[in-house]
This record gives sequence, C-alpha cells and structure tokens, in this order.
Amino acid sequence: MPRINAPSVAEHRAAQERALLDAAHAILEETGEAPTMAQVAARAGLARPSVYQYFSSHKALLQALVRDVFPRWTERIAAAMRTAPTPGDRILAYAAANIELVAEGSHAIGSALAAMAPGEGVGEHADQMHRAVQEPLVATLVEIGVPAPEDVAELINAMIHSGTRMLDAGQSAPQVIAHLETVLRPLAEAYQSPAR
Repeated sequence: MPRINAPSVAEHRAAQERALLDAAHAILEETGEAPTMAQVAARAGLARPSVYQYFSSHKALLQALVRDVFPRWTERIAAAMRTAPTPGDRILAYAAANIELVAEGSHAIGSALAAMAPGEGVGEHADQMHRAVQEPLVATLVEIGVPAPEDVAELINAMIHSGTRMLDAGQSAPQVIAHLETVLRPLAEAYQSPAR
C-alpha cells in the first residue's frame, strides 16, 4: 500500500489530485499544449502508473482541468464586474478582466483544452464553461436593453479575442485594454447613470 502523507486516505487522495492538476496546469501554461500523463506524473513526482489511480484516462485528466480552471476564470471576471459602479462600467470590466487573465497565461490553458480533438470529450465541457463566463456580460446587456444581447456579447468576445492576438504579438495588457476601451466606451457611456 502506498505511503499516506495526510491524516486520512481521503485527504491524501485530494492532495495528490491537487498536485497532479497543478502539475498539468503548469505544463499547459508553459507549453500551451495539453500534457501527457507521463509529463504530469514526472512534474508531480509520481510514477506514471500512479496518475491512473487518480485519473482513469487522459480524457478524465483534461476534463478535471476544465472543471478546475474555468470556474476560477469565471469568478475572477464576475468579481471584476461586481465592483464596477454602472452597467456600462461592467462591460469594460468584463473586457479588461479577460485580457488580464490572458496576459497572466490562463488563456493558454483554456485554448489548449478547447482545441482538443472531439474524441477527448473536453471541447463540450469547455464550451459550457465558456458560456458560463459570458453569462454576466449577457445579463448586463439585457439589463441595459441592448437588442440581441447574446449576439452583442459574441461581438464583444470577438474583440477580446482580437486583443489576445495583440498580446501574442507583443503589446502589453494595458495597451490592449486601452484599445478595447476605445471601441467599447461609447456603448458603456451610453448607459452610465445620469449622476456620473
């Protein structure tokens, strides 16, 4: 029986799973590609067969990564939007938070996972999580009465994706956020409160 380094088997298992997810996360950030089970095991300091005690397959590992990464991304964006004083400011906060996450390397994880082959079964989970990330933006657009809010949200996200390409080309996050604000500010200002 393997040595348990926690007060209980359940805590040991949770700690090992966390270590494996952290290892996979780090490899994804470094390479932009989904890691193999062998790479994850080596990074976590385990033998390759040990990984299968926690994740039954490569697909299971990648699905666990999706479940791990996207809720944190969603909460970061939602938190940024909650602090914005007006609905218009929430739109700008949404765009800025997405760019900041990309600049920090989190987007590489989402992109790598979303690009997995359909047979991996990860793309569907990534799509669901992506829709969850967009929910506060769509809700804000509904609140301010924008026609076809889902379509407008898609256009805003297309601009954010263009911003990620600017980051890849060497522009800084503040530069890209400034570009997005130039384009989005007219929409945002149209819905500022009269007191501002």
